[in-house]
Amino acid sequence: MRLMRLVVTGTAGAGKSTFVRTVSDIEAIDTDRTATDETAQIKQKTTVAFDFGRLSFGPRLEIHIYGTPGQSRFNFMWDILIQRANAYVLLVAAHRIDELVKARQIIAFMNERVQIPMVIGLTHRDCPGARSPEEIAMRLGYTDLSNLPTIVTVNPNEKNSVLETLNVMLMSYLMSQLAPDLNTVPARQNFGQEEYRPRVQIVR
Repeated sequence: MRLMRLVVTGTAGAGKSTFVRTVSDIEAIDTDRTATDETAQIKQKTTVAFDFGRLSFGPRLEIHIYGTPGQSRFNFMWDILIQRANAYVLLVAAHRIDELVKARQIIAFMNERVQIPMVIGLTHRDCPGARSPEEIAMRLGYTDLSNLPTIVTVNPNEKNSVLETLNVMLMSYLMSQLAPDLNTVPARQNFGQEEYRPRVQIVR
């Protein structure tokens, strides 16, 4: 059986722990502790090391899913977890625009250490104040809309939604293995359509 390591990262409260718990075949392992900093304004508990879940895709593929802490003071865990990852998902809460600076810092941190496929998952799209995928992409530093990472809408509480995100991630990973130079090919603008292609916007 082939093993794939996937990291789920993002800012505090974006839905990382829920993402891991929702899709895991086993009871997810977490390191949640009571939040004592500004995170307490968003949620009562926060991850201080990592979450872990496992998912089997048939008899030939098993995915180990690691959720990172959201606060930058735990970035030593980001470093540990990303080094052996095959791909990662960055979760972004679409309604908390002030968190996008931190999300951009996470992208920079990861890209300094690894060059692996990445998908941006937009959560809380149904909340008041949620911003458009185009605006979020630009605020994350992707000013050229013809060359964006894959963007999906995901509800971490719904298993089918999380599975769809993983399917997109797997397709991006497989394509990167088959054609490593694909990352240099500009993406098509494709907001509002469902299409499993690397480097294409996927927003539901």
